[in-house]
Amino acid sequence: MFATTKMVDCCYVAAFLLVLSSFIPVLNASAGDADPNYRSCVTECGETGCVGGKCFPECTISLNGVPLNHSRNLIEKLIVQWKKGSCKNNCQYHCMIDREEKRALLDHHDPIKYNGKWPYKCIYGIQEPASVALLALNLAMHFHGWISFISLLKNKLPLKVGKKAHYGYAGLWHVYGFLSVNAFFWCAVRHSRDMELTEKLDHSSTVALVGFSLILAILRTLNISNEANRVMISAPLTSFVTTHILYNCFMLDFGWNETICQVLIVMQLTVWTIWGVINQHPSRWKVLLVIFGSVVSLLLQAFDFPPYQGLIDAHALSLASTVPFAYLWWSFVRNDAEFLASKRVKRSKMKSK
Repeated sequence: MFATTKMVDCCYVAAFLLVLSSFIPVLNASAGDADPNYRSCVTECGETGCVGGKCFPECTISLNGVPLNHSRNLIEKLIVQWKKGSCKNNCQYHCMIDREEKRALLDHHDPIKYNGKWPYKCIYGIQEPASVALLALNLAMHFHGWISFISLLKNKLPLKVGKKAHYGYAGLWHVYGFLSVNAFFWCAVRHSRDMELTEKLDHSSTVALVGFSLILAILRTLNISNEANRVMISAPLTSFVTTHILYNCFMLDFGWNETICQVLIVMQLTVWTIWGVINQHPSRWKVLLVIFGSVVSLLLQAFDFPPYQGLIDAHALSLASTVPFAYLWWSFVRNDAEFLASKRVKRSKMKSK
């Protein structure tokens, strides 16, 4: 009866999370994109490599005297693609800043979005400095959590005969740690320099992380330790995520990618919520608190507003809110390893008696 009641409560929580996710903004065409002055500025910059009195060397029409379209060497082609992307990025950014300055002179005080992004102040070549700093802080929290988890396994937990810890989910958490660090790294790179290549790396890394996080959530909450069962559960999700990443590499659809990420995140939060409510794990409160933090982060992203002083926007606040919860999450992982390891050691001692 108790478990049934809790399951009903969890269904309400899952429904709330699903509804909440629908309020997350999707990158679509922005108001600034329709501005004819902005569009003509970008077109002219692509041809001349200049906006106003500022010119960009990466917009040069040749590579070592050879026209860009005639490059044959693979390395040269990669350099050409990078230069084209960097040129386009610089043109869009400086045309955006130029248009916003002119709009301000016409008493248009409220900034508008261009290419799905607010106009930010670029500092030392970093387009979104506040977001990059907070992403780096999140990365540091995950890296610290991962390293502390490795230290716990090697130095504190009791070991089995093969010098392996009495914790069957260590390998999964190692993969999670790597994917977390990788995702935050590429996200920071993209917010530093937003271009086609960095966008694809960012979105692909994020999908890989949230997809594996769902697999990990299912395997851990259901206590699946048998390798065959793990493969059977992981294979369909892995195939789906891999196919989606390959599709992103071919044609990145922001709306579709955002929808996939939302669904995977909501499913993961739902699984952990049900486990946290029903299970009697001593550290389950940390899981529930992290879920609460995730909801707060989603709410902050929903309230999209122009960046204050060109630096702090809703996305930056959302990233700031996740920093302490990243630390708390890895604290739960360490507690979980200690809890399950102690249970297995007690069982083995009882069997030996």
